[in-house]
Amino acid sequence: MINIDTVVENGVATLKLRGDVDASSSIDLDNAISNTKNAGHKKILIDAVELNYISSAGLGVFMSYIKDFEKEGIKLVLFGLNEKVLNVFTMLGLDQLLSIASNEADAQKLINA
Repeated sequence: MINIDTVVENGVATLKLRGDVDASSSIDLDNAISNTKNAGHKKILIDAVELNYISSAGLGVFMSYIKDFEKEGIKLVLFGLNEKVLNVFTMLGLDQLLSIASNEADAQKLINA
């Protein structure tokens, strides 16, 4: 189960993920990202400090937005991934396709660059 809170501050939408993204909760992640995009936000941070686990379905959600975001000029930066979750992103090469920062301060720098 995943809880997602969205906070908008200084033109940046932050989605704070808490819990696990599995096959059923990946729909919630997809909806949260889609709603944020459809609201016109061009800068999206994904706060994964409290994300414990992500399944292939959850990874697929991020993969599905890569081309659209590039085409639409939307920046997406993930931060705070624990070692286990980061290893999954790295093994699949998603760390080469997505912007990943170790902490919020670095993520803010990337999103505002």
